[in-house]
Amino acid sequence: MKIKVAHTPDADDAFMFYAMTHGKIDTWLEIEHVIEDIETLNRKAFEGEYEVTAISAHAYALLDDKYRILSAGASVGDGYGPVVVAKKKIELKGSRIAVPGKYTTANLLLKLAVNDFEPVEMSFDKVIEAVLNDECDAGLLIHEGQITYSDYGLLCILDLWEWWGERFNLPLPLGLNAIKRDLDEDSQSEFLRAMRESIRYALENVDEAIEYAMKYSRGLDRERAKKFALMYVNEYTYKMPESVVDGLRSLYSLAEKKGILRMPKLDVLE
Repeated sequence: MKIKVAHTPDADDAFMFYAMTHGKIDTWLEIEHVIEDIETLNRKAFEGEYEVTAISAHAYALLDDKYRILSAGASVGDGYGPVVVAKKKIELKGSRIAVPGKYTTANLLLKLAVNDFEPVEMSFDKVIEAVLNDECDAGLLIHEGQITYSDYGLLCILDLWEWWGERFNLPLPLGLNAIKRDLDEDSQSEFLRAMRESIRYALENVDEAIEYAMKYSRGLDRERAKKFALMYVNEYTYKMPESVVDGLRSLYSLAEKKGILRMPKLDVLE
């Protein structure tokens, strides 16, 4: 069975997929790896292009008819998450804010937290530049920008983890790995097993996996790349606990109350 597996060009995804992409996990599946940014993957998921794909928790709510959630591979914030930054303290209501994609979970959280703003969609790696060049009043940061923005003299205006934590005593689900519903059950289960083994290998061989992940670190030094990878590849990633499912339920319920989303099927392949 040949399947295409899509993930992002980020240190955390590279870290968790290292063992799978380097032949360290035995599987009868023939896996072709595809690397694209998260918003591109969100949009391609609407066409069902890949059998397995990284996907934002936001996008999953619109795609639960096509995909199931894998209980391995999630990116979950616990004490950290997306941040809104600016060159100076500003009022976000009514501001022009650079966002890293319509279907990102960060964008959904911002819509839940700020009632009225003008979103400006762009690639996640252009957001800091847009703020520095005054193309936007503020920028919503995901990926490594969450830990590097102060290097550019930018200020955190809104920490979306803090906003979330004030409302829910739960981890914050941001990214998921999802698998197509029409893939046969044996293949779904086998990929989940291989995914979990790849994550375990990385967590047990951190330095080896980080060496590979450095290729996708976009200028981070080794310590920062390691910090970022381990922020989002951890025990939640290895096996999704009920607290993360509760986090998803809370996120979707709040979005439903605001009229942004409907509650999707929380179908998690264990």
